[in-house]
Amino acid sequence: MAEIDDLKEEVAKACRIIGRLQLTREPNGHVSVRIPRSELVLIKARGPLEAPLSYTTVDDLAVINMDGSMVEGRDGLAPPAEVFIHTEVLRARPELNSVIHIHPQNIVAYTIAGKPILPIVGAYNPSALRMVDNGIPTYPRSVLINSKQRGGDLAGMMGSARICLMRAHGITSAGALVEEAILNAIHLNDLAELHFKADLLGGATPIAEEDLRDLLDRLPSDVRQPGEERRPPSSEWRYYSEAYG
Repeated sequence: MAEIDDLKEEVAKACRIIGRLQLTREPNGHVSVRIPRSELVLIKARGPLEAPLSYTTVDDLAVINMDGSMVEGRDGLAPPAEVFIHTEVLRARPELNSVIHIHPQNIVAYTIAGKPILPIVGAYNPSALRMVDNGIPTYPRSVLINSKQRGGDLAGMMGSARICLMRAHGITSAGALVEEAILNAIHLNDLAELHFKADLLGGATPIAEEDLRDLLDRLPSDVRQPGEERRPPSSEWRYYSEAYG
């Protein structure tokens, strides 16, 4: 029971961080996490009595099954219409435990324009650089992911990546932990904001391939890697938790 309570607090905090960083158009967006040793998922609920992300508490969460149906939650709340983003990514990716779906404005603008997000930063944000180097897929349809079929299509397009653009819509980010899923989204949004400013100043250009390889080959061991086991929260996550959570 204490473990589930901790997960609820973590998901509610992640929602508040998203809202207070203005990473989405309120109140749209949701965060989920698997409930260990079960086929259930904890998720930010929607509905007539929903809270904006910026003010999410544990009472604004729901428990759903892998079919997207409500198992537990207060009156006036329901699973998000796009619950299948969460269930189908988690179904397809057993190594992942947390999924978020949000609508960062600058990233959406790049998908509308069909402009790629380039590896324009180096030591400023090595995590963003690694993300771009690994490849960021784009789900090409501008529709609600409101069915298992569409959720499966999104998960298939995402492949082995941990973040996916959604054309004229938003992003899906995932991780082994809630921390990782949120930080992926923060890093990508940070990169898109710099990209936008550089484009306004005459055009964003990638860093040199030599510098890219030098940075990625020398990243310290405390930079998050796929498949890592749980460890104490990073200093970056502690900052966002304390400043915005």
